[in-house]
Amino acid sequence: MAQAKDDLTTGAISGHFRNLAIPAAIGMLFTTLYNVVDTYFAGKIGTDAQAGLSIGFQAFFIMMAVGFGLSSALSTLVSNAKGGKDDDSAQRYAAQGISFGIIATVVLMIGGAIWGPWLITLVSEPGSYRDAATGYFGVLLFSLPGFMLAYGMNGILQAHGDTRSMQRALMVAFFANVVLNPLLIFGIPTVWNGIGFNGIALATVISQTGVMAYILLQISKLKTMAGAHRAAFRPELSTFKEIAAQMAPASTAMMVMFISGFVVQFALKGFGGEAIAAYGVALRIEQILLLPVLGMTGALLPIAAQNFGAADHERVREALFFCWKLGFAMTVIAAPALWFGGGYAMGLFTQDAQVIEIGRSYLRIDSFLFPFYMMLFSINSFLQALKKPIWTLWIGIYRQGFGVAFFIWLLVGIVGMDVWGVWLAIGTAVFTGWIIAMFVAIRVGRDNIGGLRPAT
Repeated sequence: MAQAKDDLTTGAISGHFRNLAIPAAIGMLFTTLYNVVDTYFAGKIGTDAQAGLSIGFQAFFIMMAVGFGLSSALSTLVSNAKGGKDDDSAQRYAAQGISFGIIATVVLMIGGAIWGPWLITLVSEPGSYRDAATGYFGVLLFSLPGFMLAYGMNGILQAHGDTRSMQRALMVAFFANVVLNPLLIFGIPTVWNGIGFNGIALATVISQTGVMAYILLQISKLKTMAGAHRAAFRPELSTFKEIAAQMAPASTAMMVMFISGFVVQFALKGFGGEAIAAYGVALRIEQILLLPVLGMTGALLPIAAQNFGAADHERVREALFFCWKLGFAMTVIAAPALWFGGGYAMGLFTQDAQVIEIGRSYLRIDSFLFPFYMMLFSINSFLQALKKPIWTLWIGIYRQGFGVAFFIWLLVGIVGMDVWGVWLAIGTAVFTGWIIAMFVAIRVGRDNIGGLRPAT
């Protein structure tokens, strides 16, 4: 029976980060490359297709916020149980998490079918790129079970120190997408004409369903799930409440982040489809350079959660500071790459000079924000590990809700700036959000683990 080395309460912290973060970062790399492939083929169709892809994808990922929150919740709850050597609770959270994910998927698909087109209409102007976004979203909705159950249930694997399973699944999905995208968009000459732009969405439905099947198979092989009978998956209200209490703040914070993307797109629509397309492409480039940071801060969650469950507060502090040290080292490489290489990277996805220049301006602002993103992501993992996810919600509401909207209103609506006003508004919201997050982390650390400062 396959089983990861899942005890994160002993051994070198650096070794656990290496074993967890590297596979996670590689998996995220292939996720981003997966999205890059979609952006590339949309660009082959035209700028309107790229803009439609950006908006349709954003509408879809508001629902996916539930999946990411569920992953964090299960990683925290199962990790805490394992850290406390409570195998029965670990199995209960895992089994109930699967049932919770299935029910949430059904509800979200119904809600998405009703509200998705309305959201797209809200942030777009009538015309071809709105039509493209609506059609893309309608097909992509059928990939929600694959995304929700794969990403949500991956939290169970993370709690067992396993980030390699998702890495392998995402690598296979990427290569499948490379083949499926041109096949479904353009078809086979003299045989089939393909289905055009919506082929991008259909390729995602096929590949992500495969990811879901593989992740569920790996979970069934865990020692934790040995002896789990059908009754273990029957919904239990008390456990659902525990999962929801841990998930809701993280999911809502993630949802606020995606809504923030709509606020940005709403502001950009006044500058034309080129601005929306540039923002969508630039986000893909940003994500590539953030991958090591996301892998590292994602690894912090199960490491800190298991050690918090074991009441080893010094190892929790050590893990947080180790994460920050690595993050600053990554900044030295990423920030100059964003500043100097942004225009070249944009040119790989589009030949539209206006799209390239707008995207370059965003990435230059982004180069200064990199270390603040790193610390914000790590603080979120730290707060979730200590079972204080409500703070991630309030930080997210300020930074990605009020902050972005207020500063866009101030700089674009009042001062009258162009797209630079949108970028500076995002930067100001991130920086002030980081200040708030630091105050919260210091307070929560003091109250729950005796402070943040490691023992010397």
